Amino acid sequence: MITVYGSPMCPDCVACKENFDKYKVEYEYIDINENLKNLKKFLKYRDSEPVFDRLKAIGDIGIPACIDENGKVFTDWEGYLKEQGYEVIEVETQGQSCSIDGKGC
Repeated sequence: MITVYGSPMCPDCVACKENFDKYKVEYEYIDINENLKNLKKFLKYRDSEPVFDRLKAIGDIGIPACIDENGKVFTDWEGYLKEQGYEVIEVETQGQSCSIDGKGC
């Protein structure tokens, strides 16, 4: 099973969840906004895993962050679905944005 760290305020996280649900990918979703414990768990990964280095450098949060059953951390959930043979579906996010400038995540 995959563990997904995300936020309902993040359009990429919403799209990840909807796609995983559609294709019945087994996952546990951990909302980093629900409590500080969840946020601290995510930050432990973000502060120590090299996969986040590029994302931090460009000002991204790094969610959704996925951890597979072997402990591999990845943020390219779309690539994961494509590797499984699924087509990523577009999800309408009604203009939400994660970036400070409002142009993306």
